[in-house]
Amino acid sequence: LSYATVKELYEKVKAGNDVQVLDVRETSEFGSERIRGAISAPLSKFKESSRRINKNRHSYIICQSGKRAVKYAKQLLENRHNNISVVTGGMKSWIDAGYPVENTGSKVWSLERQVRFTAGLLVLLGVVLSFIFNPMFIILSGAIGAGLVFAAVTDTCGMAMVLARMPWNQKC
Repeated sequence: LSYATVKELYEKVKAGNDVQVLDVRETSEFGSERIRGAISAPLSKFKESSRRINKNRHSYIICQSGKRAVKYAKQLLENRHNNISVVTGGMKSWIDAGYPVENTGSKVWSLERQVRFTAGLLVLLGVVLSFIFNPMFIILSGAIGAGLVFAAVTDTCGMAMVLARMPWNQKC
C-alpha cells in the first residue's frame, strides 16, 4: 500500500498531472466540501463506485481522516487496481494545510458528527427516561455505550452505516 501526503497531492493537482482523486467519504460529506475535480466514490458503495475508476491513471484516495481511504485502497488492491496511493490525514489535513476546497454550502453534518450526536442523544434519552418513567430505560444508555466500545474494537460502526443510508445523506 502506497501513501502520499496532502502536499504531494496538492502539487500533483496544481501541476495538472494526469491523476484522479477518489473521495471515499459519504455522498453528503462529499457534497459539502471537496477537492476540485475529485470523484465521489463512497466506501459504503464500493462495488458501484469502483467501476468509475480509470485503472490507467494514478488514483489518490482520500476520506475525512484516512481510515476509510485505507479500507477502500485494500479493496481496490484485491480487485487488481495497483496504481493507487492513500492520502494520509485526509480532508482534515488538506483543509488544515489551507489547500483549496469547493464548498457547496450544504448544511449536512459529517457522518462522524452525526454518529456522535445520535449516540449522545440516545444515551441522554435513556438516562432521562430512566428517571422519569422506569429505571429499565437505562439499558438504552448501556446498549449505546456497548455499541461504541464494539465500534472502537472492530473499527466498524453500525450506527454510521445506518445513518449513511438516511435520506439527508444521499445525493445532495
